[in-house]
Amino acid sequence: MLTAGERGRGLAAGAASFATVALFILAPSIALVSASPAMPGRAIFDSYTLSLLRFTVLQAVLSTLLSVGLAIPVVLALGRRPAFPGRVWILRLMAVPMGLPVLIGALGLIGIFGRQGLLNRMLAMLGLEQPIGIYGLGGILLAHVFFNLPLACRLMLAGLERLPTETWRLSSSLGMGSWSTFRFIEAPALTRTLPGAAGLIFMLCATSFTLVLVLGGGPAATTLEVAIYQALRFDFDPPRAVALSLLQIALTACVLIAISRLPAADVTGGGEGRAPQRFDGKGLGSRVWDGLAILLATVFLILPLSAIVTAGLKADLWRLLTMPSFRQAAVTSLAIALAAGTLAILVASGIVLARAAIVDRRKPARFQALFSGLLAGLSSLVLLVPPVVLGTGWFLLVRPYTDVARVAPALIVAINMLMALPFVVRILEPAYQTHARRTDRLAASLGISGAARWRLVDWPVLRRPLLMALSFAMALSLGDLGAVALFGSQDLTTLPWLVYSRMGSYRTNDADGLALILGVVCLALTALGTAGAADSNRRPDIATGDHDREDGR
Repeated sequence: MLTAGERGRGLAAGAASFATVALFILAPSIALVSASPAMPGRAIFDSYTLSLLRFTVLQAVLSTLLSVGLAIPVVLALGRRPAFPGRVWILRLMAVPMGLPVLIGALGLIGIFGRQGLLNRMLAMLGLEQPIGIYGLGGILLAHVFFNLPLACRLMLAGLERLPTETWRLSSSLGMGSWSTFRFIEAPALTRTLPGAAGLIFMLCATSFTLVLVLGGGPAATTLEVAIYQALRFDFDPPRAVALSLLQIALTACVLIAISRLPAADVTGGGEGRAPQRFDGKGLGSRVWDGLAILLATVFLILPLSAIVTAGLKADLWRLLTMPSFRQAAVTSLAIALAAGTLAILVASGIVLARAAIVDRRKPARFQALFSGLLAGLSSLVLLVPPVVLGTGWFLLVRPYTDVARVAPALIVAINMLMALPFVVRILEPAYQTHARRTDRLAASLGISGAARWRLVDWPVLRRPLLMALSFAMALSLGDLGAVALFGSQDLTTLPWLVYSRMGSYRTNDADGLALILGVVCLALTALGTAGAADSNRRPDIATGDHDREDGR
């Protein structure tokens, strides 16, 4: 139970967080809407713009179908094989693409499937002269599957692993075959998680920027977000950028409305190897099929990651580390990441504290309940306006008053903070709710509140999820190319922008080395957060004696 002062401070913090996010999102959105009346109608509805919309939806639909469709046999195989050699490490491997900067993953795929990649070199050895091309729709789909197939596997595998062991014992005692097991047990479990997972993946693909920018290969394979970037960065055509931004917002809103009607995806992911005991799939054919599915998925993930490491080690890493341009980009990236992560922690903490203060009141007033709902929907509001669209709106707001380059660092920090906010809230809110249930009454009975409670009660327990949230937010910011692509310059260069510029100038050796360095830093931050989560989940509850299950991401 909170004191009146703690409830008041919580509501004040929530109001400050709400005002901050509303300012960063609504101000550029209003700027976009205000600029729209001055634009001719053909700027929105010409044939090229409609072709951009069609391609954006098409690549998102195909990417979702491929990611989910290819994940299903892998999920079924992993579910049937709880004792598969290296299963724990395979599940952990599937978490790597989720923590890897998109640009680095694209470089790894180019190293395998590009014109000079491993696959084309093998085909040349066989006497085949026509190389396989990665640029265009095929490359975009391949990259989306690389990043989203592991996500789909972990989400759907969680649904299978939640089934009790008694289910599999009963199916075995009834003599159910493979088809009956799939029809009556596995398919219903997958059906509960598949719509939410597919909706999440579709959203990620529909708002994809970096992969399309790197692998699109031309106007025929361009999405709305890339077209917005090109309209501002190369053509300097703000009216067209505004028209495309409004169209992107409309598309994103439709996707979010559709996703809200689907069952939510369980983003906690699959367990780290603690699957229930299975009694099916003992035949040779089933074992061969499952082993082949797991092996192919593992190889598909390992090859690009190995290409990143191999190509990066061939570069002169010491020379890259000592370059003035690298040091400047590294300092800039770390400063932006730390600022964005810290700001995300502060804003998310305000949201969590305000919602806890409202819940603490047995019968909150109607406006308080409404405010709590608005705070809960704040993360979805972030998803409604993608980073490139936010950058376009802020460009229109700032340009009449000052040089955009002067405020570019602050804008990049704000946009990266908004990108990380949904993840940070999801990490902090469950941890705070669990901690509050265990300590509120005891702290109130002892008269501990304010700074003393934070120092003695809250900080020792919450510092681990806070560190986890900060590490994830910093990793997302370090690997982001979207915001800096709009506002970057010679005086404002981040590590992803340095990698991309080296790629554009055909200095691929330097790009590979820089990509390896950036990838190691981001994965180290992600591993730090994951290790904190695993450690906290393994720790027993002293009061109840219960041991929480160790969950993956």
